[in-house]
Amino acid sequence: MVKRLIAIMALAVSVAGGVCKAQTIVPQACEQSIITPNSEGRYLWLPIEEKAPEGKVQVIVNGVLQIEQNVRMAREQVDYYVALDIQPYQGKGSLQVCMQNVPTGSVCFSKLTQNDNADFALINEHYRPLYHHTPKRGWMNDPNGMFYKDGKWNLYYQYNPYGSMWGNMHWGHSTSTDLIHWKDEGIALAPDVWGTMFSGSCVVEKNTVVAMYTASRPTPFGGDVQAQCLAYSTDDGLTFKKYEGNPVLTAEDKDFRDPKAFWNEEAKVWNLILAAGQEMRIYTSHDLKTWQYESSFGKEYGNHGGVWECPDLFKIDGKWVLICNINPGGTFGGSATQYFIGDFDGKRFTCESMPKVTKWLDYGKDHYATVSFYNAPENRRVVLAWMSNWQYANQVPTQQFRSANSIPRDLGLFQDGEETYVSVIPSKEMLAVRGAKQKEPTEACEIVVDVKGTMELTLSNKKGEKVVMVYDAQKQTFSMDRTQSGQIDFSEAFPCVTTAPTHGAIKQLRIFVDHCSIEAFTADGKMAMTNLVFPTESYSILKVKGGKATIYNIEH
Repeated sequence: MVKRLIAIMALAVSVAGGVCKAQTIVPQACEQSIITPNSEGRYLWLPIEEKAPEGKVQVIVNGVLQIEQNVRMAREQVDYYVALDIQPYQGKGSLQVCMQNVPTGSVCFSKLTQNDNADFALINEHYRPLYHHTPKRGWMNDPNGMFYKDGKWNLYYQYNPYGSMWGNMHWGHSTSTDLIHWKDEGIALAPDVWGTMFSGSCVVEKNTVVAMYTASRPTPFGGDVQAQCLAYSTDDGLTFKKYEGNPVLTAEDKDFRDPKAFWNEEAKVWNLILAAGQEMRIYTSHDLKTWQYESSFGKEYGNHGGVWECPDLFKIDGKWVLICNINPGGTFGGSATQYFIGDFDGKRFTCESMPKVTKWLDYGKDHYATVSFYNAPENRRVVLAWMSNWQYANQVPTQQFRSANSIPRDLGLFQDGEETYVSVIPSKEMLAVRGAKQKEPTEACEIVVDVKGTMELTLSNKKGEKVVMVYDAQKQTFSMDRTQSGQIDFSEAFPCVTTAPTHGAIKQLRIFVDHCSIEAFTADGKMAMTNLVFPTESYSILKVKGGKATIYNIEH
């Protein structure tokens, strides 16, 4: 393969003084090139242009292909840079970086740079959150494999390190001691012969962390083959070794992914729930490697407007909760998180509601792929969501990064009539970062509103951009209108009004504001609503009718 590429390549590029310079050696019509990096400098910085078609970037050592990624190399202009980490391959022989399907006249060849600066050309973006987890560079979607161990919260996530649009799925990794401030731990899992790294989960077995994930690879006939694989870590999840017996679970289904494994203390068995089309499948195991199919859940239950994804299954206050993320099919279009409450005997989940009853965990447009931390302390059920929507996730007006996670939330249960629902409250860690009272809203703040009957709250800036929130005491509904919130023209699906039932009277609201998001909760946890916003300047004006607001700065 390498000989074929070299025979038809268009460019040879040498790196001198940290800057790559292109030298044409064969006719311009060819669209392959070879780059020989320096022996010094860990990162080869790739110039990206988002509107450019994808080319392929390959790392080759001694004629053997090491990695291959799809990258939108800049052709006419450089939007931002991403890092190709070549340190693992340096000093191991002849190192080459091959680019395919990138025209020889592209601007990227004069802009390539090699150095050790991890913060090279980092953009200070207006919409980067101040207290929400987000990647420094690249694309992020579903949270994966979250677990707590020895005082540290571990968050993995679907990650594209080679651009801020979906693709090249890896597992990124971040850690935190307080659920608010996160440390980037780099890439935990990278694509291999079985495919790219789709969503999954982690469990802690004594001192070993075991990750179970979906490997997805395209077929020659279109579509993907998705299989479940294992990896294990003996250094608390910082590095993983993939199991030699992968894959451990396969099926013929088109959509067969997102395994959530957990130890069932009542049944004394490992359970696994994963998504297959529009149902959830449940398995048992005694060793995490051999899985026995037990049952399926989902037919005729809840919302089936799209593919079921990213499941979770856990017990709260004596009842079992089955989380089912769905896309599309959300109440206001696109992605959303539904759930079911019932009983689970280790083999079969039985829903206590009628089949047509649909319950939503959050009534905003930007709350998806919600899953919980394994092994959280104090028997808490702590969850994070991906704060975006597949209708426009690739188009939101950020540049070098895309997407953030919601603030951490704790789940519980409450009763309304004959139905049991899941309550959602901001995790107690959010109180620890509540700062001094403010007279006006700041770019990172919490607004606490004591509500007196019907209420209208308007959050705006000097340009007239605004978000209007209304509690209708008679209808017992809460709504958020972002149709004039700032930048909205990047997608027809973005401007909207979202409305939620409040399951009773609202006495107090907690509203969390960051650079590009608003998350609203009732103090009793009976309503949650998460929406992205992109004001061209921060909201600084607050008007409230029917309530009294107190504004707190959030320390970040």
